[in-house]
Amino acid sequence: MDESKLKVFIEGATRYFVQVTRLAAEVGTPYLSETNETLAYDMTGIIGISGGRKGVVYFTAPTNMLRSVLINMGERDVTHDMRLDLVGEIANTIAGNARAEFGSEFMISVPVVIAGALETVRLPKDIRAFVIPITWHSQRAAVIIALE
Repeated sequence: MDESKLKVFIEGATRYFVQVTRLAAEVGTPYLSETNETLAYDMTGIIGISGGRKGVVYFTAPTNMLRSVLINMGERDVTHDMRLDLVGEIANTIAGNARAEFGSEFMISVPVVIAGALETVRLPKDIRAFVIPITWHSQRAAVIIALE
């Protein structure tokens, strides 16, 4: 994946936080994962990618960050289910923005949301994932892209 394609995911993530919370997210330097293990915080929204490219895009964040985003949005319900909905929405928005940029051959699934470890998610064995670190309101999260 070249820098211009990676930038689409970076811009999608930063745009989401500015539009929804009115507070910018800081993006750290993207890097290639050293292993094929999955990086995960407390909650993760996963989007399967098919069509011209195959793989996954996912957003993972700690519980406190998701709770803070909901509060910042004016939401009073910050329950476990609402935080799972939010992490799925963020992942879907980031992948949806990429689809708009890459075209109809970049097909995205509905989000799958997981609380806890990503034991059921397997990244493609022959593809190293790009990790995009994100900090919002002093809390860390990440967007992970593993595409053929």
